[in-house]
Amino acid sequence: MESADPRPKAAGSPVKSLDDKQLVSAIVDRDADAIAELFERYAGMLTALSRRILNDPADTEEILQETFLQVWNQAARYDPKRSSVSTWLVLIARSRSIDRLRSRQVKQRTATAAQQENSAIHTSPKGVGNVLMKERRRRLQDEMAKLPEEQRQVLELAFYGGMTQSEIAEQTSIPLGTVKTRTLLAMKKLRLALREEIGELL
Repeated sequence: MESADPRPKAAGSPVKSLDDKQLVSAIVDRDADAIAELFERYAGMLTALSRRILNDPADTEEILQETFLQVWNQAARYDPKRSSVSTWLVLIARSRSIDRLRSRQVKQRTATAAQQENSAIHTSPKGVGNVLMKERRRRLQDEMAKLPEEQRQVLELAFYGGMTQSEIAEQTSIPLGTVKTRTLLAMKKLRLALREEIGELL
């Protein structure tokens, strides 16, 4: 004698006559009528719940669809010993709504921070000053790259190495007079190329 399957089959009875737990059992068997009936029973309640959390019709509609998609895919995970079907649905919808809210808040904070940073760079005196300073330093480097090697060497040791002319002479074994001459020639070329900028950069 075959054992009877305790789960009701939708083919043998209209889904409207099934209670919530029986509907979930039918959904486990992939009964589309059962998920449609469950949706009809609880869509209004879950929509109201999600709307209170999100206050956004579009997000609320998406959460409702995601909730019942999860029910369709995970009906077998429902444990009637732990909660009623309605409580299970509420927990799913609430969890998804809160996740959506947090995601939205993170995006808003990120967008606000980016906007503030962009505004600070382009509108505040400090931001504008930083941009201009970077541009001037780039121009200085470009002009220094055009100098003869021996002149560029003494300037780089002075600017970036923080060395005095005497220290440069000792470091490079170049006579101090030659170091001074090369520095003077290089500075004249840079002043001619950069004019006002050179005074602010050095």
